[in-house]
Amino acid sequence: MTIPKFKPINIDVYRPGKSRIGNIKNPIKLSANEGALGISKKAKKILNDKNLSLSKYPDPKSKNLRKEISKKFNCDFDKIICGSGSDEIIQILCQLYLKPSDEVIVPQYSFLMYRIYSKIVGAKVIFASEKNFKISIEQIIKKISRKTKIVFLANPNNPTGTYLNKFEILELRKKLNKKILLVIDDAYFEYMKNKDYKSGLDLFKNKNNVMILRTFSKIYGLAGLRIGWGYGAKKIINEMYKIKPPFNINSVAQRAAIEALKDKYFINRSIKHNITWAKRIKIFLETLNISTNKISANFFLLNFDKCKFSANYIYNKLESKGIILRSTQKGYNIKNKLRLSVGSTKDNIRFLKVMKSIFKKK
Repeated sequence: MTIPKFKPINIDVYRPGKSRIGNIKNPIKLSANEGALGISKKAKKILNDKNLSLSKYPDPKSKNLRKEISKKFNCDFDKIICGSGSDEIIQILCQLYLKPSDEVIVPQYSFLMYRIYSKIVGAKVIFASEKNFKISIEQIIKKISRKTKIVFLANPNNPTGTYLNKFEILELRKKLNKKILLVIDDAYFEYMKNKDYKSGLDLFKNKNNVMILRTFSKIYGLAGLRIGWGYGAKKIINEMYKIKPPFNINSVAQRAAIEALKDKYFINRSIKHNITWAKRIKIFLETLNISTNKISANFFLLNFDKCKFSANYIYNKLESKGIILRSTQKGYNIKNKLRLSVGSTKDNIRFLKVMKSIFKKK
C-alpha cells in the first residue's frame, strides 16, 4: 500500500525521563522537576466539583484565568496568552517568527523544546557555550548574526540549575539587537529567593522585544493538566492568537489553575519545603563528594567527577531500589551528571537512606 509522501523531520526527538521501572510498583520519581507537594487543596476541589460540565467547549481565550493571572502578577490582561503547557507557547512563537533561513540561539545546555520546535519549522539552532554550566552572555552575543531572530533561555536554567542575576539579564537585553526577540522562561522563578535574582516578568513587563514564559507544571503541581502562559507585546500576542488552536486548554485545567493561583498557603508551604530540603540534600551530597549547583530551583545537577562512583553507577543502583533520577547523558549530552528533583518529605528521606546504603557497601 502506498503511503503519501511527507516532508522529513530532521530532529532529535524529545525523550522524557522514565516514569516506570519494570515490575516495581509506585517508584519514586525524582526526575521531572514536578511539584513536591502535589496539587493544592483548592485546585483539587475543582476535580471533585459535581457541577463541573464537560459537555461544553472551554473558553478559547481563557479569559477568567487571564484575569486571575493579571491580578496576581499585576500585569496587562491583553498581553497574556495561555497554552497547553508553556511548550505550546514556544511552539507558537517558533511558527510565528521563524522560517528556514533564520537562526535561533540557545544555551549549550537548555530545555530541549527550544531547539526541537525551532528545527521543526526549519530554523537553524546555534548553541552558545556555557562556563561552568552557567549561561554566558558573551558567548550568546558572539553567536549573533543577521539571521538571528530569537534567543531562548530559562532562568534559572534547566537542567543545570544555574542562573543569571538581574544585572546580567539586563545587560544581555541591552547588548542584543532590538529586533531580536529575547524569550525568558520563568518556569522556576517561584523557588528563587536569591537576592540578586529577578524574574523576567519583573524586569521586562513593559518591553516589546521580550517574551516571558510561565508554567503551572512546577510549584502549582498541575503538570498533568498541561497549562502555561506567555506574556509579551500586544502585537505579538494578537498574532499568536491567530495560530493558537481555539480550544487548547480544557475547562478543568482553566478552573484548577485559577484556584491554584489563589492558594497562597500552598505556594508558601511549597517554597518553604523546597528551601528546607534543598539545603539538607545539598549538604548530604557534598559529604559524598557529589558537587551541585547553588540552590536555586527545585532540582540539582549532580556532578560525579570527584565522586568514587560514576553517575551511571548511581543511576542504576537507585533504579534497582525504585528511585528514578534524570540522566543527562542523552538529549542534554552532559556526561557523568544526573538531575535530581526535590521530592516529598517521604521520597527525600528514602533517597537519602538508599544513597547512604550504596556508599556504605563499598
